[in-house]
Amino acid sequence: MPDRRSFLGASAAFTTNIFTGRLRGANDRIRIGFIGMGRMGMANLGFAIRHNLEIAAVCDCYQPHLEAAAAYVRKNGQQAKAIKDFREVIADRSIDAVCISTPDHWHAYMTVEACKAGKDVYVEKPLCTYVLEGQKMVQAARKYNRVVQAGTMQRSGVHFQQAIEIVRSGKLGKVTFCRTWNTGNSPREGIGNPPDEEHIPEGLDWNMWLGPAPMRRFNANRWGVRPDLPGRPFPFFRYFWDYAGGSLTDWGVHVLDVVHMAFNEPMPSAVTALGGKYWLTDNRETPDTLVVTFEYPEGFLATYENRLCNAEMPLGQGYGTMFHGTEATLYVNRSFYRIIPERGSKLQPEEVKQSNNANVAHWADFIECIRTRRRPISDIETCYRTTAACILGNVSLLARTRVDWDPQRQTTRQPEARKFLWREYRDPWKLEV
Repeated sequence: MPDRRSFLGASAAFTTNIFTGRLRGANDRIRIGFIGMGRMGMANLGFAIRHNLEIAAVCDCYQPHLEAAAAYVRKNGQQAKAIKDFREVIADRSIDAVCISTPDHWHAYMTVEACKAGKDVYVEKPLCTYVLEGQKMVQAARKYNRVVQAGTMQRSGVHFQQAIEIVRSGKLGKVTFCRTWNTGNSPREGIGNPPDEEHIPEGLDWNMWLGPAPMRRFNANRWGVRPDLPGRPFPFFRYFWDYAGGSLTDWGVHVLDVVHMAFNEPMPSAVTALGGKYWLTDNRETPDTLVVTFEYPEGFLATYENRLCNAEMPLGQGYGTMFHGTEATLYVNRSFYRIIPERGSKLQPEEVKQSNNANVAHWADFIECIRTRRRPISDIETCYRTTAACILGNVSLLARTRVDWDPQRQTTRQPEARKFLWREYRDPWKLEV
């Protein structure tokens, strides 16, 4: 594990973004490549194409996704190269930036390689699957002076920003407890139990999809693309430890990120987690019931709660973030924020609804930062802290121990927990800054 000098030193060495690439005028068109054209990749392509960007390439190791993305670009009046190997996109010197919307286990490697190639990066959350990966991503962004925007787009939501300012203003009084959650009520069979198979779907490069993760036989749930199910379910790879961290690193990063934004981007000093598969009978590995408690040195606690057997939660909302202060409670989600005064408080109840498209605004911020070289609103270092906090929740769960974070050494104080902070990549992939 890197020590404080190697990690924080790399971050502090470039306190201003000195642009070393092509200088751009306001009318210069940015050329961007999109890597990973599943559900989130197509969504990002749709948000980005509203801006004055040139879509230079789309990339996916699954041919039907690749063809759908190329067709979408054509429908919107542009022509993009359709590329199966992301290394071709990163090596293309005419491409200024990349959007990485792959499964989580690819985020770190692709981001580091793109930074090394002089490209700016929009990378989806969670930032990584292991803490050490996130540290190397921050190092690469700073070393190569790259703009790296993480996909925690709630930060670009105007009503989220207003809610955060209320917390910071002290209007709620002293906040000592924050609550975050997402819940639902799933049928007991969950995502089902498809068998491992020798047959790999036509058009899928399974070895490339696995990449740095361990070699496994193909399983429809590990891959996560389930055209046999009604609707458009979120890909199920997120429920397997090889590729992601379950609901905690999926939804948890979003709802906990609001807490971090309000309290000036802290890292928890201690994390504890309890949970397991108590309801579902499917083949997922991550918990269906989970409670994580985060203690922060700034003097407050936060919790994250996830369950898939019962959807009841405060205000009837299935997800969100709550700040509990001595004068009032503030609740916020993607639709609105609400102030609920304490009995005897002079504050009045208040509700404000969403007032902008956070995803489109998030892309506008990224594009502006490419031109101006300032740090984006979801800079890689802020998303690293939120992602790392959530990963530490999973570390506590897997190690079956309280986890105390050592900010000087950038690792856990419990030696038995450290083996969950990193896993060696499968050959030939190497994460090197």
